[in-house]
Amino acid sequence: MPDIDVDFCFERRGEVIEYVRQRYGRQSVGQIVTFGTMKARAAVKDVARVLRIPPGDADKLTKLIPSGPAFALSIPEAMEKVDELKDLVKQNPVYQRLMGLSSRIEGISRHLSVHAAGVVIAPGPLADYVPICTAPTKGAGAGTDGEDSLITQYEMTALEKVGMLKMDMLGLKTLTVIHDAVNMIRERHGVALDMSTLPFDDPRVYELLRQGRTAGVFQFESPLATRRCAR
Repeated sequence: MPDIDVDFCFERRGEVIEYVRQRYGRQSVGQIVTFGTMKARAAVKDVARVLRIPPGDADKLTKLIPSGPAFALSIPEAMEKVDELKDLVKQNPVYQRLMGLSSRIEGISRHLSVHAAGVVIAPGPLADYVPICTAPTKGAGAGTDGEDSLITQYEMTALEKVGMLKMDMLGLKTLTVIHDAVNMIRERHGVALDMSTLPFDDPRVYELLRQGRTAGVFQFESPLATRRCAR
């Protein structure tokens, strides 16, 4: 089944999840688990702590492992491609042991958390379909304080394989900004804007996009999208 994505005001997303719980039954609605994995730098630091290697030494090694949102190397790749790291490790048996052990735990699941948007709705009690666990409702959507919410123990790929439908109920700050702007305009200028009636062919809007003025426009804020609009 395909995902179903729906965007809501960032500040009121929890109310939507609570509505879904009331509409379909609290035992039939669950949020989705995600597993945080051990990244290269974190693996080196954790193993160094266990081996009682000074934090300064561990920092020196981890800073040589390239890591970022768009580009990251595994420990074996960094050992092969970063000459300074390769030389440091080669000269020190303690570093060799550290990097060897770190590479063995790199990539394993380190902790679990709740998917930022994913919600599963089952045709009956969720526990009849997938394994579940519970987590405090606070921070996982609106609800009564002290009441636990259901979390699937399968992550989203496994849920799809067993036939569950994943809903992405996204909290979008852009919608919150629009909502607040409409209220402010009404309060300050007495003008009531209806966002659902805005035309899709307003040439002034396209002129702004052509100028690359895309700040605050959902999905058009990235440098790539802005360049494309200007071109």
